[in-house]
Amino acid sequence: MLTLLTKEPSMNEGKTVFSQVMEFLPMYEFRKCVERYRGDYKVLSFSCFDQFLCMAFAQMTFRESLRDIQACLRSKKNKLYHMGIRGQVSRNTLSNANNQRDWRIYADFAMILIHRARELYINEPFGIELDNTVYALDSTTIDLCLALFPWARFRKNKGAVKLHTLLDLRGNIPSFIDITDGKVHDVNVLDILISEAGSFYIMDRGYIDFKRLYELHQALAFFVIRAKSNLQYRRLYSRPVDKSTGLRCDQTIVLTQSFEDYPEQLRLVKFYDAENDLRLTFLTNNFSLDTLTIAQLYKCRWKVELFFKWIKQHLRIKAFFGTSENAVKTQVWIAVSIYVLIAIIKKRLALEPSLYTILQIFSVNIFEKDPICRLLETKEQNNDNIKNDNQLKLF
Repeated sequence: MLTLLTKEPSMNEGKTVFSQVMEFLPMYEFRKCVERYRGDYKVLSFSCFDQFLCMAFAQMTFRESLRDIQACLRSKKNKLYHMGIRGQVSRNTLSNANNQRDWRIYADFAMILIHRARELYINEPFGIELDNTVYALDSTTIDLCLALFPWARFRKNKGAVKLHTLLDLRGNIPSFIDITDGKVHDVNVLDILISEAGSFYIMDRGYIDFKRLYELHQALAFFVIRAKSNLQYRRLYSRPVDKSTGLRCDQTIVLTQSFEDYPEQLRLVKFYDAENDLRLTFLTNNFSLDTLTIAQLYKCRWKVELFFKWIKQHLRIKAFFGTSENAVKTQVWIAVSIYVLIAIIKKRLALEPSLYTILQIFSVNIFEKDPICRLLETKEQNNDNIKNDNQLKLF
């Protein structure tokens, strides 16, 4: 495992909370990303890092527009230099940067942060005693106005983008993200997904495509997927189950209609969810796990839905600061970077508050100069009502 920063910078006196948070960024890696796509080529004053900091400020303080960002940062002119912002902050400059500078700079940098976060959370429990890596795959649709975002085709009179996400359930860290227009079907993401041998991929029935699932099987990866009601198969034999747990059957089957696409045996598990009065049917290519664990694995898929709801509620990815495809992808990737950065800080500093609480405290103390640990300890002790049980939690 790489040697990472393990403690808060020692000299935080005189540094704003925003500066302390940004000190956890791997600047050498950021510069490499900028150089890879020549992001600062012929840039005189407003660098890619200035752009990243302004957009990070917008995410952490819940700004609503470019004009909002400009007004807030200009009101703190004397602190901009110490925040790391060297260029002149203006609405037009930031708009041009979002539209013209390659979004892949921020996508690559987000993936670096994701890699580091996953190392920190590699031993994080997720509710099931399993040594394998477990991923939940799903997508969420972000509605857009087709007149303003003509490139984001979805329906005849409606625009949208889809955020396809592969979530590592150990720490709820997104390990893969692909941003497409709304017309791209969910199952197509399996074509570009690089599967890991021995890992589990948990998917809803929207990803049913037996040819693609067989490719996943041939890559020595496991999947647990909810079957469609019209599944056609032939039962080979059954194993006994404890029906008091909600299990209804555990069978080995072969497909009849799609046998050419998936010519090997599959395991079919039926489960009754008494809480929601649902009868669920799962398919998997794993024959070694006990039957109840298969059902529990699928239940963990809900965490990716929780992740989507969390970032939509607490980050700025529903209202965009620009209308071009480049500007939208830049904003989404920087939002993901901030989410992962807060998760990294939480782990490295062994912070007790939830991710939501940390982000809220940072937002109202962004220009304060208290050390992060002290700030969070004080707020947690004196403001017990900050935790809202109705808020979505991931940590």
